[in-house]
Order: sequence, then C-alpha cells, then structure tokens
Amino acid sequence: MPYRAPVSEFGFLLDHVVGFSAVQQTERFAEATDDTVLAVLTEAGKMCDEVLAPLQRNGDLHPAVLENGVVRASPGYAEGYNAIAEGGWVAITADPEHGGMGLPLTVATAVNEMMSGACLSLQLNPLLTQGQIEALEHHADDAMRALYLPKLISGEWSGTMNLTEPQAGSDVGALSSKAEPKDDGTYAITGQKIYISWGDTDFVDNVCHLVLARLPDAAPGTKGISLFMVPKYIPDADGNPGVANSLRVVSLEHKMGLHGSPTCVMSYEGATGWIVGEPGGGMKAMFTMMNNARLGVGGQGVGAAEGAYQLALAFAGERKQGKTPEGTIIGHADVRRMLATMKADVFTARAIALDCAVAIDMGRATGEPEWQARAAFLTPIAKAFGTDTGCAVSEMGVQVHGGMGYVEETGAAQYYRDVRVTAIYEGTNGIQAMDMVGRKLMDGGEAANRLLDEIEAFADTAKTTLPDLAEAVWDAAESLRETTDWLVAQPMADRFGTAVPYLRAFARVLGGHYHLRAAMADPEGAHGRLARFYITRMLPEHAGLLAHVRAGGEGLMEISPDDLAA
Repeated sequence: MPYRAPVSEFGFLLDHVVGFSAVQQTERFAEATDDTVLAVLTEAGKMCDEVLAPLQRNGDLHPAVLENGVVRASPGYAEGYNAIAEGGWVAITADPEHGGMGLPLTVATAVNEMMSGACLSLQLNPLLTQGQIEALEHHADDAMRALYLPKLISGEWSGTMNLTEPQAGSDVGALSSKAEPKDDGTYAITGQKIYISWGDTDFVDNVCHLVLARLPDAAPGTKGISLFMVPKYIPDADGNPGVANSLRVVSLEHKMGLHGSPTCVMSYEGATGWIVGEPGGGMKAMFTMMNNARLGVGGQGVGAAEGAYQLALAFAGERKQGKTPEGTIIGHADVRRMLATMKADVFTARAIALDCAVAIDMGRATGEPEWQARAAFLTPIAKAFGTDTGCAVSEMGVQVHGGMGYVEETGAAQYYRDVRVTAIYEGTNGIQAMDMVGRKLMDGGEAANRLLDEIEAFADTAKTTLPDLAEAVWDAAESLRETTDWLVAQPMADRFGTAVPYLRAFARVLGGHYHLRAAMADPEGAHGRLARFYITRMLPEHAGLLAHVRAGGEGLMEISPDDLAA
C-alpha cells in the first residue's frame, strides 16, 4: 500500500484551522510545544509508513485464527504491535505518574488517525487500550490503578470493553451477565459477550476485560449495571500474570472486513472480577471509555479515507485510459471530481475530529463548562461524519479504480470492507445523531449556536479577502441556525426522524468554516483551491439536508410496515 502519513497536513490544521495554540497556552499542556508536537508526529508517521502500512494486506489475506483456545495474530502483527508499544504510542495521553506521555488528546487523535490509515485492523488494539486506561484513571481505586495502568500504558497488557450480548446490542440495559459477590471482595462473573474486538491475542502477556454485568437484586435497565475488571490471567502477588481466569474465546466472527482484528465471542464462567467504581455505576464508567472511543473511531474513518484516497490518487496517476493532457485518467474531469471530493471531505472530517479533541483538551485543562459543552456537541459529529466519510471515500476509491477496484489484488476494496463497521460500532451513526438532537440540544441549542456564532464571525472577517466564499459560509451558518432554533422547539420523536440529516448538515457547514480558514491561510495555494471546490460544490448540500429536517416527523411514521413491504 502506498500510504504516507500526512504529517504536514496535521501541522497545517493545528497551526491555521483548529486553534491548537490555545491548548499549548494552558498550564496543563505547556510542554506540548510546536517542536515537541512536530517531533512526535514525525516519529509516529515514520513508524506508520515503514512498519504498519506493510501489514495492511497481511491482516486481510491471513486473518487472525483461533487455535486450541488461543487467538493467533496475523503475520507481522506482533512486530507491528511491539513498535507501537515501544514507541509509547499506546500511552500518548496517559498520566506520566504511571508511565504515560501526558500529551494532549489532539496529538493522540492525529497519531491514531495515521495508524488507522496505515493498518486499521491493528490500530484498533491500542485504541481500545487507550480507552480502558482513561476509564481506570477516572473510576478505579488506587490499588487497581497501580496494578493495571503501568502494564496497559507500557503495552505489556492490552484492554477490551465487553458490552454487547446476543440479546442486548445497542440496548445495553437488556444485558443479563451476572456478578456474584465472593467472600474475598471479588466477584464471580458469568455470561456471554459478543463482538469483542481483540478479545484475545498471542502478542501481549495479559488481556484485561472491562465487563458490564449485574449484581444480585440490581435495578432493571442501565441503572442496575456495574463494571468489572476481568483479566485473562489473574495477577499474582507481584502483579505478574498468574493462573488462568475462568473465561474463554468461544469463536471468532467471520466478518466483511477487518480480518486482522479478531472479533471474539467471549464466555465468562464464574470468572474472577474486581468492581470498577461504584455498584450501579457501570454505564458512567464505561461511557468514559466509550466517549474516548467515539472520537477515536471517527479518526479511524478518516484514516481509512486517507489511505483509500492515497491509493486512488496513485492509481489515477498511473492508469492510462483515453487521451488526456496528463496521459493518465487523472486528466479526466470526472476522475478529477472524485479525487477532489475525496480530498475535500477527508480535510473536513479530519478538522472536525481535531476541533473536537482541542475542545476536550481545553475542557480538561481549564474546567470551563463552555469547552466541555463544545466537546460534547462535536463528539457525535466527529464519530458519525468521520466514519461516513471513511465509507464514502473508500467506496469512491473503488470507483476511481474502475474494474480494478472490484479486484481484490489492488487493495481498494479492502479499505471499504475494513471501514464499514466503524459506522456501526461504538454507537451506530443513527444513535450518534439522535444523541445530538436529543441530549446535546437539551441546553436549548446554546452549544450549537456558540459554534455558529464563531463561524459567522470568522466569515465576516474573511469577506474583505474572499467575499464570495465567506458569504456562502455565512449564509449556510445562518440557515443552520434558523433550523436549529426550529428543531429545539419540536417534540423529541419528531427530532429523531430528522436527526441524521441534521448532523450531516452541521458537518457540512463546519466543513465550510474549516475550508474557509484554510483558504485564508493559503489563498493562492492548494488549500485555497480545495476550499473553493468544497464551498461552491459541496457545501450547498446543506440546503437539501435542512429541508429534510424541516419536514419533521410528519408522514414518516405513517409509512406502515405493510407499505414498506409493498
């Protein structure tokens, strides 16, 4: 795969588009200087190019397998994982007290995206561990943190999260796994979990499972769920892996893609576990991990899109078909349109993810509610639009390849097969949109309108330099504001029916803002030309999406199941 980590593009976005300097000016992240960040991104990019990218096809052609109860990783994955762990890339944001780098999440978001573009199926492993580290930092007691965090941060151990059960997918409150208290303060965990990414592997010393289960007489629904640490091997008195716990991998799922990432059916048979946080506080603790993962999964979508784009661009520059000034298909107008569309949306999705990460960092560094509200509002957009972009761009990459895109040997189809699940896991994109129009608009639209104020204010300043582009962005933001104010006044059931187009419309307008900022920094260069393409040809999509939103719930649920079957 001809993947090259887009280090310079991250530098441009951090410097000119998403306001990373505000993070650097906080006391908490003062050590994240320009030189430090550049060095980190450069070194991580080198690892992605030289170590991870060559493994992309290995995982697809030689999937992980279950042999005698042990999951065997794809060829080269152990070496790739060791490079990640030894480089400290598992622990970019983790507390230095336990061996982490303590860098901003914004930097981790960039590194994780590059790893995703290089080899998505392997990158999923450290992403899950990062989420577990954050959950333990916030909710575990001192003894558990002291035992588990150094091992997870070093990469000696890896982490998973176990939510889903056969009868309880997105409806987590329907889970039935049980936790019985034992005399020694531990719990006996019994139940079956499905879709457990990297539920086992042979290249770490221990796999640490965070498992949702119910205590006896627990309340029904999500309020009765607690969280437990259930390791594959029970640590001995010295904190090293000891006896095997009573858990096992029943089988591996046969998936459309991500073949190098083992997705396990896990069985817990009275396994020993330790409670994390308070009884009944499982969802609160798990959501710490899930919110981290949602931004990370959005970055996975962007990474896969970048990889698919680079592959398509390389093919278009080599494939000869018809007469063009360049001599290859990159000279055909429709191929140029597809490539420009791919690149423009990768830029948009990447900027949304980084802007979200900046808001999270600022919220942590300052404790200011407005930053926290901004981060909460941007998270579902980053997850949904990032993964939608991964799916759309990788599908378009197949189209650029033509018939060769449908042939597996080119690798174009793998990007689509691998990334497709990202729009499903960590909360489907429909759930993200419902969260956005529901929980995230419970403030009456304040967080949304603060973002729109920022977009319109910048557009006003840009009107003297790029009047036509700035005017288009300002008008789009104002239309979105009017629809947001209208939506806040609608019943929740009506909001849900239009949630997906509303989220996408917001992402489109954010894209116009980011592209305009890029054009102001590079008006005569590639960013300026790409901004003009996006704002004149792609931003107008927001109008149709807002028309869909304004239709509300009227007529939607009147379409009966019989109508759909007709």
